[in-house]
Amino acid sequence: MSMPFYVSPEQVIKDKADFARKGIARGRSVVVMEYDGGILFVAENPSRALHKISEIYDRIGFAAVGKYNEFESLRVAGIRLADMRGFSYDRSDVSGRSLANAYATTLGTIFTETQKPYEVEIVVAEVGDDRTDDQLYRLRFDGSVADERGFVAMGGSSDELTTVIQDTWRVGLTLPEALQVAVAGLEATGPEGHRLSTDQLEVAVLDRARPRRKFRRIPAGELAQLLPDAASGDADDRSADVGTPPEGDETSSGSADDDVE
Repeated sequence: MSMPFYVSPEQVIKDKADFARKGIARGRSVVVMEYDGGILFVAENPSRALHKISEIYDRIGFAAVGKYNEFESLRVAGIRLADMRGFSYDRSDVSGRSLANAYATTLGTIFTETQKPYEVEIVVAEVGDDRTDDQLYRLRFDGSVADERGFVAMGGSSDELTTVIQDTWRVGLTLPEALQVAVAGLEATGPEGHRLSTDQLEVAVLDRARPRRKFRRIPAGELAQLLPDAASGDADDRSADVGTPPEGDETSSGSADDDVE
């Protein structure tokens, strides 16, 4: 008679965490950063259609790294939750903190109750009427949530990227300055000689000066003006590593891209 196979709960949790971290680290990085006019999102992403960055609600943005189909389902769920709460109560009742709490509960439940954890890391960002009201919430695969200040770097070599950006980020950066800091960090932590063209970047902002809906994507033409030193890549070089994304909510500003290579 064979003995039953036993693995301690501590070992199960450790194995799940290691699995999720490895999956996230294989992806391209995303930077979310405060600047003087709001919050900037910068992702290394060669896809035109499969976005890592999205609008969730009027003042709230979403950024993610990891496995596409997993963070896409979280994005769509966040949009639906925000729409339902805003419709049932008031648009001002939809907050970045409430969405972060909902995501934390979902990710924590998946991590503890399923065999395979989500290989994702996300940021929920809310822009306020002034800088002191801006909010950045970083959520990890296990449901842990952190209230960040200044900037957040996720995916790829996130620890190294954080160190690089810490040396150059400061309060009150203009949009061009913040964009240059983020892109320089992404290039510095990539392969030797890594240069990012405008076609390899996905960029958006939560602009506090805009009426009601604060989220805005920055098109390639404007991005080229903000980053004059960046080369214009060949659009034909853009490619998606995944198939057609699952059907999403029409109120969203785009689907996500698969970071796992």
